[in-house]
Amino acid sequence: MEKIYIALPDKVREILGTLRAAGYEAYAVGGCVRDSLLGREPKDWDITTSARPDQVKACFRKTIDTGIQHGTVTVMLGGEGFEVTTYRLDGTYSDGRHPDAVVFTPSLSEDLLRRDFTINAMAYSEETGVVDLFGGLADMEKGLIRCVGDPDARFSEDVLRIMRAVRFAAQLGYEIEPETAASVRRHAPDLVKISAERIAAELLKTITSPHPGRIRTAYELGITAVVLPEFDRCMETPQHTPYHCYNVGEHTVRTMEHIPADKCLRLTMLFHDLGKPAARTIDGNGRDHFVGHAAISEGIAYDIMRRLKLDNATIRRVTRLVRCHDYRPALTKASVRKVIYRVGEDLFEDYLKVQRADTWGKGEAAYGYQAGFDRIYRTEELYREILAEGDCLSLKDLAINGRDLAEAGFSGPMIGDALEAALRAVLKNPKMNTKDRLMNMVANYTETKRR
Repeated sequence: MEKIYIALPDKVREILGTLRAAGYEAYAVGGCVRDSLLGREPKDWDITTSARPDQVKACFRKTIDTGIQHGTVTVMLGGEGFEVTTYRLDGTYSDGRHPDAVVFTPSLSEDLLRRDFTINAMAYSEETGVVDLFGGLADMEKGLIRCVGDPDARFSEDVLRIMRAVRFAAQLGYEIEPETAASVRRHAPDLVKISAERIAAELLKTITSPHPGRIRTAYELGITAVVLPEFDRCMETPQHTPYHCYNVGEHTVRTMEHIPADKCLRLTMLFHDLGKPAARTIDGNGRDHFVGHAAISEGIAYDIMRRLKLDNATIRRVTRLVRCHDYRPALTKASVRKVIYRVGEDLFEDYLKVQRADTWGKGEAAYGYQAGFDRIYRTEELYREILAEGDCLSLKDLAINGRDLAEAGFSGPMIGDALEAALRAVLKNPKMNTKDRLMNMVANYTETKRR
């Protein structure tokens, strides 16, 4: 077979050359080889070598013992770090995630055999070209995610590889090879052993990939039953309504495929209808209704994100979007201003993206499908006009503030009530936003409340 060449960065070439000049084998390995063959820019360049960690350290001026117990030394060149790992065999994995111990080996083939998938088990050097012992190149050509060797052994070693299989399928647009998929299904219950942070990291990489719809695969293989059972309930909840062509879960997947690959936007679409199974009622004509599902979805989304230990900023942004996703203002500036205030100026453009994705996910045959897009388009037009006109949209933009009210004799809860009343008036009629008009209005408002 003709030798395949990969353009190595100069520093990688230097590290490989230094190790080889010292009498050791050395290769670029894993994801960097895969990505290079796919024409992608690798994020990291990992190197594997026959040299022991102490021998690697002896070859370079500056190294860091980043994972020396597992044979990994970080070589520093010009302020940039490259992980160099000794060929190794992994011992038993009693925690289903990390080897209890490793044994160094002089054999590249033994080192590659312990890796997860064939597309990640290739090595490269300029002297040998691509070393592909397990059919990684053929699987890339076929678009397959296949375990190296026995899939049951690979998943028993590291249960998180189950989610990595789906994640790589989503990132690359590949399918999971049938024997590997069957093993995923057998081992999916073992995901209970994996930390929430690791689960979250793989889930986020999957849903922000070019193919977020691969979460269907996670459902079909029993993964979401363990890590996201709320999604499974959606996949099993029908929508007998003319406004939807698909069940709740399928609608959810389609909305994820029609929104930008932003973490919070994809999470919003994943979570936006999780409350529908609980909210579902059926009327006398057999039609489904989901009254109040947005509020229920918000609570479920919050609980899931706390369970997955996501950061507070993400939780706040996503729960707000889930809560507001079903708002449909009347096509007047007053109504749109009111919704801008309820959603928040900072999130309104995201809200419009969510609304579009939600409409896409209903299906072209759904009643009111095109009318939904027309309504969103007109809402955005009104929003742009409101911004151009500089209308007041929040308490901070009011012509009066708490100090003005305190000086006028307001106190305690009356101040907050008066400001809210003033804002409602201004959202309805921006011309009201002058100090004199608002002070007169709140004086009349509080006098009326006292009566």
